[in-house]
Amino acid sequence: MQDAFIKLWDNCATVNFDKSKSFLFTVANNLFLNIKKHEKVVAEHQKTTIKSSNQESPEFVMLEKEFLEKIEKAIADLPEKQKEVFLLSRIEKKKYREIAEILGISVKAVEKRMHLALIKMKDKIGNI
Repeated sequence: MQDAFIKLWDNCATVNFDKSKSFLFTVANNLFLNIKKHEKVVAEHQKTTIKSSNQESPEFVMLEKEFLEKIEKAIADLPEKQKEVFLLSRIEKKKYREIAEILGISVKAVEKRMHLALIKMKDKIGNI
């Protein structure tokens, strides 16, 4: 509001006295809209800055790649029955009941195979 009065003071020679109230409201409204526009620009800039700062370092990319290779090797080394249950559960997101129906085994057998697969995966990859 103070800025609006300062603009009125600076332009008092050109502003008609009868229209000074309208001038103040217009200036105040424009100043408010400019502030809001600036806040929007700042928010957009912060979003892009956050996105660019989340870029992974080359070291992180390398470690991630090595970890994925470890996981793929650990899955490949699983016995066929355990691998089948593990992939259906973890990759295809199937429930144990669905896996049991697909493979024609009991839910307990699925649980046992999954348990053994997870133990072997943990041994190969390590405790993360």
